[in-house]
Amino acid sequence: MLELKNLTRAYELGGERAGVFGVSLSVPKGRLAVLAGPSGSGKTTLLQLAGLLDTPDEGEVRLDGETVSSLPEKARCDLRLRRLGFVFQAFNLVPVLSALENVMLPLQLRGVAETEARSRAEAALARVGLADRRHHRPGQLSGGQQQRAAIARALAPDPLLVLADEPTASLDHAHGGPLMDLMAGLAGERGVTFVVASHDPAVISRAHQVFRLADGRLVEGS
Repeated sequence: MLELKNLTRAYELGGERAGVFGVSLSVPKGRLAVLAGPSGSGKTTLLQLAGLLDTPDEGEVRLDGETVSSLPEKARCDLRLRRLGFVFQAFNLVPVLSALENVMLPLQLRGVAETEARSRAEAALARVGLADRRHHRPGQLSGGQQQRAAIARALAPDPLLVLADEPTASLDHAHGGPLMDLMAGLAGERGVTFVVASHDPAVISRAHQVFRLADGRLVEGS
């Protein structure tokens, strides 16, 4: 489903050459894959390349067999809107909107009618166990609930692929483990592919596949 072929993206950081170099990996549909490694290993860079937020110097990104990394920016932007979902460490929920309104927002930005957007957002919140908290604003939700709302927002447009950057970093262990159980379950039930960048052992232990990075290179994959 997601294939990265010999990806290289190099840049200068503090006078040193950083990035990712010659990385190839494949993640089938409906799997939870983790990009593991210490800070500076290239996890976030690889996630940005997979999410078409950056362009590789060399190599290809393929989704469902189609090479998408060389598409024009307008086509890449359209693909991100239609087929990809993103979950961020900082949640990025709009504080003055309810959980339901936050999940509806990206659907409405895609031109989905309000009635349909509401129905899809309510279904997404129900899948992550937040149906009874849908009218609460982010400040009225726990950290774990806010991250669940962020996952619902990513899932509402029915993406092929969800990319998550350190999704448990702002959560304690009591919330981080169940969050990853939720992602793994959704991957299997909904056929959504999750690719998560993390160095959290609770995340790594729940993955279907683990790809370990060091100094921008893939050193272990399963």
